[in-house]
Amino acid sequence: MEEHIRPDRSPGVIHRLFVSHPQSLGMSWSTHGAGAVKIGFQLIGAGLAALFHAVVPGCFTETAGRTVTKTYNYIQKTRAASSKPENWSDYDI
Repeated sequence: MEEHIRPDRSPGVIHRLFVSHPQSLGMSWSTHGAGAVKIGFQLIGAGLAALFHAVVPGCFTETAGRTVTKTYNYIQKTRAASSKPENWSDYDI
């Protein structure tokens, strides 16, 4: 599908909200979304483990830290495999 941009205007809000960011990283909307959902659930799990650990210090002593490290490594691996790794910042998903 060819993108049509009016010569007198920049891409619209819909394009900016749904296409520009994933495209700048060399990803499709769905690929970016799947990765973001995966990371989101991993971080929610880490947060829940940390909250439980706050109440019961003997439980989940390494879970949050390991999960954050695993998530960071996943992002770096995805960045390296991207067609546009130079466009990724340290915190892009």
